[in-house]
Parts: sequence; structure tokens; C-alpha cells
Amino acid sequence: MSTPITIFDTTLRDGTQGEGISLTAEDKVKIALKLDALGVHYIEGGNPGSNSKDIEFFNRIRDLNLHAKLTAFGSTRRKNSICEQDINLKHLIESGAKAATLVGKSWDFHVHTALQTTLEENLAMIYESLAYVNQNGMEALFDAEHFFDGYKANPDYALAALAKARDAGSKWIVLCDTNGGTLPGEIHEIVSRVTSLIDTPIGIHTHNDCELAVANSLAAITAGARQVQGTINGYGERCGNANLASIIPNLQLKMGYHCVSDEQLKSLTNVARYVSEIANVHLPVNQPYVGNAAFAHKGGIHVSAIMKDSKTYEHISPELVGNKQRVLVSELAGQSNIVSKAQELGLDIGTDGLKSRNVIERVKELEHQGYQFEGADASLELLLRDAYGSTKEVFTVDSFKIIVEKNGASLVTEAIMKITVGDEQVYTVAEGNGPVNALDNALRKALIQFYPGIRDIHLTDYKVRVLNEKDATAAKVRVLIESTDFNDTWSTVGVSSNVIEASWEALVDSIRYALLAMDKEDSTSKSPRESLGLINH
Repeated sequence: MSTPITIFDTTLRDGTQGEGISLTAEDKVKIALKLDALGVHYIEGGNPGSNSKDIEFFNRIRDLNLHAKLTAFGSTRRKNSICEQDINLKHLIESGAKAATLVGKSWDFHVHTALQTTLEENLAMIYESLAYVNQNGMEALFDAEHFFDGYKANPDYALAALAKARDAGSKWIVLCDTNGGTLPGEIHEIVSRVTSLIDTPIGIHTHNDCELAVANSLAAITAGARQVQGTINGYGERCGNANLASIIPNLQLKMGYHCVSDEQLKSLTNVARYVSEIANVHLPVNQPYVGNAAFAHKGGIHVSAIMKDSKTYEHISPELVGNKQRVLVSELAGQSNIVSKAQELGLDIGTDGLKSRNVIERVKELEHQGYQFEGADASLELLLRDAYGSTKEVFTVDSFKIIVEKNGASLVTEAIMKITVGDEQVYTVAEGNGPVNALDNALRKALIQFYPGIRDIHLTDYKVRVLNEKDATAAKVRVLIESTDFNDTWSTVGVSSNVIEASWEALVDSIRYALLAMDKEDSTSKSPRESLGLINH
């Protein structure tokens, strides 16, 4: 049987210390429920005595019956005081959390410089605080702050701090590489010694200042640590914490440990992207395991090989972590890329390869003009469906006019549009806070009577990139639009020297992709991708 590893998530506490990350109490509740479904064993919710937001979170989460142990964070008592009078410890006990993580100093330099107290008083603070938490019915965990720096400076004192935590009844002793400057070899050597001297289970908490947090966490596990702390997507102060979205699959799929169930592991990509959305932090496309490009293939030789056997260029099956294989089509694509993408869409590619070669030439021509289909999956799909004869026009735009009027302090934009849907011609007028928004509103207004499902589609992102800066205001631009229907997300692209025309092209592709082949009768009962036949049941 695989050795179990306890997963301790501190996204809601340490993760929120990352620059640009601010979670509301509602955000934290949503993320906690996702983490609980993922199967993590501890969820550190924050410091219940530090701010009203964390207090609200603990009040709301306590009645939700998490499977994970809700954990409150705090520090050892203040110097030269008693636990019963420490307001921080009082808030921990009143939080309703089942466990409490207390951070304490294990580096003599910090005791003298940061706490400005004696080494003996610091040891008393550790022992008395952990014992007090235990006596009040909470499971105690000790975070030995700056342990590795402390061990290298004064190993006897660092180990003495751990011994005090053990004697006080701490269930876990967690070794923290707080400055993130320790190397994997050092981590392995030091953790090996600690596990040989301390019989309390050991955890590891690393930071990523040397791009080694994941490697250091794995090194600690191989040296005998049995709990690993980290955050989803590696969020955290400075360069971040150890990334659980990489640690969990590495431990389970590569190293033979058990962290979560196989089914829970399949939700990892969804959890990582969900947390990214709630935190409003872009998830790097190349993030291992869960990134959109983690299993994306672009080179023709690569694609040709994975069509024969995906193991040729994939270290695991992406489905194991809930991700999927993607074949990219660009000017570098070979015929294998086109064939693979067309087969994925269920298109009839024929036997002579002529259509595929024509598509490749068309893609190369468009990308030379400035189009980029790697980030515009829906536009690429429409191009392929057009090429292989698998589309029908659901509407035609006959004309549109944009009027921008400056009226005093306000600027009013109006779009007038004439479109044809089937045998009907529709005139519509709509205002917007800019030309693109006005066009979007006018097009939706014209189509909604035919396709009521369009009310569930909205734009979530709009990007403009200048392709040839030297041409100044006459430069060609590329517009990328991201849209969603709450069930799916897709991206489209437009290119022109006129930003409105480029935006319009991307906008029409977005609507066309969503509504193509949508029957009037079931437009409200199916998502656009279902109506398009783009979801495999």
C-alpha cells in the first residue's frame, strides 16, 4: 500500500500574502469548498484575530461540515506574558477551527533581533502556547519559522525548539524554509537528521525564492516528512509558496505516494483554474500539469508522433489530472496538426490530403498577416469547419454604422446595424460605452429574437496588440476576444489596420461560433457548444 502523505493547504492564509491577491470572505468560502472536494487534509483559513474578513470566514465556514480539518493560524504568546492573557491565542480558540497552527522562532538570530528576547524565553513561549492550545481541545501544529536557516546557524538551538514543540504535544512539527533560500540537497540532509531525532511526525513548508519550492518539498518527503504545506498555483509572499498543483501529482503519479483519490486528482486542473479565476490572477499557460499548454503540441514531428502514441511526447496522460491534450495549429504546423485537429472535431478530412494542405497554406497566409490561432481556438475551429464543409451561415451582416457624439462631458456611441437571419432582415440600434460594446449590443439585440440562448453569452476579455508599432496610429492590430456561456469559454481573433474592423471580425466569429447550427426550438435548453455538436456525450 502506498505511503500516505498529508496535504496542508494554506492558499487562504499564506497565499493571500502574495502581491495583488485579495480574497473576500465569500471568495475564501468558495475556495475552501473546492479544496475540500479535492481531498486536502488541512485547510488553513487565516488568522481569526487579525482582521474582520478572517473572522467572518471562520464564522461562515464552521457550519459547512468540511471533510478537511479547518485550521486557524496564529503565533506563540507574546514574550514575558501568559497564554491566558494573550488575545491572539484567545481568538484561535474561539474560531471554531479544529486545529491551530502556531508559528514560532527556531533561529537564534530571529529570537535576538525580531523578538528581542532571550533564547530561554522563546523556548518557553513555544512550549506554553502549544500546550495551551492542546488543553483547550484543539489539535496543535508547530510551524518552525526559518528552521533551515536556524539549523545551519545553530543546530542545537533549532532542534531544542522542535523538542519543546514535541514535549508540548504538537501533533505535527513543520520545518519552514521561510526565506526560500535552501537547496534540495540541504533540505534532504537536514530533514533526514530531524526525523531520526524527533519522533513527532514532520511536515515541510517551503517558499519559492530560488525556484525550488516544489523540489525542496519532494526532497523533504523522500527524507521522511509526511506532511507537505503549500498553496494552489504557488501563490504567496515574494516569489510564492510551494505549488500544490505540481506537488500532489508529482508525489502520487511519479513517486508512488498517496495524497488524494484518483477521482479527486482528476479535478486538479479544474481546482487550479477555479482558484485562479477567484483570485483574479492569470494562470500561466505553461504551468505544469494544469496549464492550458501543459499538454499542447505544435511541432509537426511531435503531433505526428502523438497521433501514433501520446507517450511519445507526454509524460503522463493529461486526463489523470483533469487536463486535456491540445494540438496547436500555426505557421509551424505540419499536415499532422491539421489532420489531428480535424479528427478531434469529427470532420471528414478525405483521403487525398488536398484539403489539409490547402488549410495549412491558408493558416500560414493568415498568420503572416498577423493572425494567431494558438490563442483563438474558436476562430481556428470555424476556419477548419469552413474548409471541410461543415458550417452553415446562421446570419449575415449586411451593413453597420457607428456614430460617436461628444455631448458636453459625455461621449455617446451608437451602432446602427442591418442583418439577415434566414429570410428576415432586421434593423437594430444600440448604444454602448464604446464602439465595440455598441456593436456587440446591436448584434445581440438583432439576434436574440431568433436565438434566445444568446442572452447567456458574454465577453470576458478583450485584448488589443499593435503588430507594427512603427506605423503609429496606422498600425495593424490584432484583437483577441474571450467569450463564455457559463459552461464553456472560447476565444476568437481579428486583424486589421482599423481596430474597429479587427474587433468586429473577432466579435462576429465569437457569436457565429456560439450560434452555428443552433436550432430555434432548443436554443434555450442547450449550451452553444452542445447545439454545435462540439461536446461529446
